Amino acid sequence: MLSSPACWKAYGQVLEREYSMPELGDVHRLSVDAYAAQHPGEPTPQSMKSVGVHLIRLHLNLERGFDVRESNQVMVRASGQKHRFHWLEPPASRGRVTVVEVLEADDATAHREAVRRWARSVWEAWGDHHPTVRSWAEALFD
Repeated sequence: MLSSPACWKAYGQVLEREYSMPELGDVHRLSVDAYAAQHPGEPTPQSMKSVGVHLIRLHLNLERGFDVRESNQVMVRASGQKHRFHWLEPPASRGRVTVVEVLEADDATAHREAVRRWARSVWEAWGDHHPTVRSWAEALFD
């Protein structure tokens, strides 16, 4: 993942909050997925796999209603199948919402809502690639 030092610091602060507040466990993975998809890096095998599995989990959570446990199990399967993934050209805008909005949340409820807005914004930004991500996800259930 490539990001500015300020963005990486903000992400670290969001993770620190999530790890220290167990009630945020239901959105922690969405934070990880949103950040990874907003910072896809360069077209290397590692970043292709990373972007692929994080977009799959966004798809499963946001479109298919999977819970954290279910989507994590699928992500583990996806991580073992790196040969399935190819480089997805990142969108010009990777979402209107960023980690900064989450960092500005002043309580757990606001944090949770900001993470969900962030995740939806990132998922929508990758809209041109939704058919590919959906097909990758479906292949994991064959």
